[in-house]
Amino acid sequence: MPAPLLFLDVDGVLNPVCPDPEAGFETHTLLGYRVLLSPRHGDWLRELAEHYQLCWATTWEDQANVHISPLLGLPELPVVHFAGYVPQPDDPRVPLMDLFRAFKWAPLLRFADGRPFAWVDDLIPGRLVRNSRLRRDRLLLPVDPGEGLQRHHVDRLLKRPPAARRRPRTD
Repeated sequence: MPAPLLFLDVDGVLNPVCPDPEAGFETHTLLGYRVLLSPRHGDWLRELAEHYQLCWATTWEDQANVHISPLLGLPELPVVHFAGYVPQPDDPRVPLMDLFRAFKWAPLLRFADGRPFAWVDDLIPGRLVRNSRLRRDRLLLPVDPGEGLQRHHVDRLLKRPPAARRRPRTD
C-alpha cells in the first residue's frame, strides 16, 4: 500500500508571516519576494517523507521545486496545479463564504484520487477541518500563518497518519 500523501503549502506554512526571531529562519529573495525559510523545516519534512509522499500544494506550483525544495534539501516533489484547474461536475460543493479559502479543495481531492492524505495549510476552512475529523483517510492540519509549521504539527502528522478507508464487509 502506498504511503499517504502530504499536501504542503509554502506561504504561511514554510514561509511564515512573523516567525519567532529565535527560530533560525533565513531570508531569501525568490521571484522578487522576501521568503523566510528554516533549515529545521527541511529536517522535519525529510522525517515526514519516511511516512508520507510529500507533494507541493501551493500557488508556487512548479516554482516550489525550482526555488523552495533545494533550499530545504528536498528532492523534486509532485505538484498539485491550481491555476489552470477547470471545475468538474462531480467536484464537492463549497459554501460561497468558503470559496476563497477552499479553492484548493477540489484539485487536492482529484489529485489524491481516493488515496489517504494530510493537508497542511494556513487557509483551510473550518468546515472542511470539522467534516474531515470524521474520516480516517484525511487529516487537515491548519497552521497559524504568523508562526508557520511547528514541531507539534509534525508530531501530529506522525502520530496518526491518514489510513485507507475501511471497505464494508461483503460476506
